[in-house]
Amino acid sequence: MNVLEQPLLRVEDLRVEFATEDGLLRAVDGITYELRRGGTLGIVGESGSGKTVAALSVMGLTRRMGASISGRILFEGRDLLALAEEQMREIRGNEIAMIFQDPLSSLHPLYKVGSQLVEAVRAHRQLSRAKARERAIELLDLVGIPDPAHRVDEYPHEYSGGMRQRAMIAMALANEPKLLIADEPTTALDVTVQAQILELLERLQRELQTAIVIVTHDLGVVAETADEVAVMYAGRIVELAPSRQLFAEPEHPYTWGLLRSIPTLQRARDQELEPIPGTPPSLINRPAGCHFHPRCAYARVEHARIDPDLHELADQPGHHVACLLEPQLRRRLWQELSA
Repeated sequence: MNVLEQPLLRVEDLRVEFATEDGLLRAVDGITYELRRGGTLGIVGESGSGKTVAALSVMGLTRRMGASISGRILFEGRDLLALAEEQMREIRGNEIAMIFQDPLSSLHPLYKVGSQLVEAVRAHRQLSRAKARERAIELLDLVGIPDPAHRVDEYPHEYSGGMRQRAMIAMALANEPKLLIADEPTTALDVTVQAQILELLERLQRELQTAIVIVTHDLGVVAETADEVAVMYAGRIVELAPSRQLFAEPEHPYTWGLLRSIPTLQRARDQELEPIPGTPPSLINRPAGCHFHPRCAYARVEHARIDPDLHELADQPGHHVACLLEPQLRRRLWQELSA
C-alpha cells in the first residue's frame, strides 16, 4: 500500500488494563479503528466508557500509569506500543500532540504563556530563544489571540477560559503535528466560546491538514466536526460509522439514548430530555453478555449471556455495530423513537 493511501493511525485490538485492589479494571477492551490523514474521528461515550484512556494510550501516556497494554497502535505503519519511551518522546508533542481537558491545570501558573510555548517549540526544533519567541507569537496569532506580541508575556491567570484553551491549542500545534488529540476541548466553555473553538479547530485542520481525534461526551460537538464517530461503552466500541450515517440511522440502543439526551429546541418545547436509565457498569465487574443489556429497554433473555461482536452491516459499508437485535427491528424501533 502506498504511504499516502495507508491510514495515518490504525488501532488494532487495543486493550488497556489496570490492576487494582478490587480486581482487574479493563478500561479499554479490544477496540479497533482507523483515521485517515486530515480526517476527524469523534470518540463519544459517558464518563467511564474508556474513551480518554484510549486517547492517552495513543500518546503513550498510559505506560506511566502502570497499565498493562496489548494490541497494536500503528502510526504511519510504526507500532507505537513497540517503541521505547525515548522514541515516544520524539513523537509526543512533535508528530502527535494532545489538548487536555483543563487548560488551567495544563498550563504552569508560574510561567508566562510565551515561555511555555517557547519550550514546546525548542523541545523538538533547533531554534534560538529569539526565533522560538517569534514562533510563539505566530502561534498565538494563528489561534486568534488578540495582540499576541503583548499577550505572549502574560501569565495563564491573565487569560480568559477561552483564551487559555486557544493557548493550549497553540502549544499542541507548535511543531505542526500530523495528529492532534483533543480531550473534551470545549467542556468548561460557554456555548459561544465553544463554537469559536470548534471553528478554530476546523480552520486549522484545513490549513495544516492535521488529523484530529476528538474525545467527548457531547454528540453535538461530534456532529459539527467529525467525519466518523466511534461510540464507546464499558471499554468497547459498540458503534462505528461515518458521521452523517450514524446521526441519520443509528443502529445501537446506546447511541439512541445518547442522541435522545441532546437538548434541541423542539425537544425543549415539546418534552423533557430523556436520560439513559441506570448507570454505566463497573469496569471491574461488568455484566455478562451484552454489557448494555441491564440498561436496554429492548434486551431479551439471550442478551444476558451472548456478548455481541462489532460487525459491519451488509447493506451499509463502513457502518459497524455490536448489537444482537435484528437490523430490521432496530431500524423500525429508531423510526418510532425519532418520529
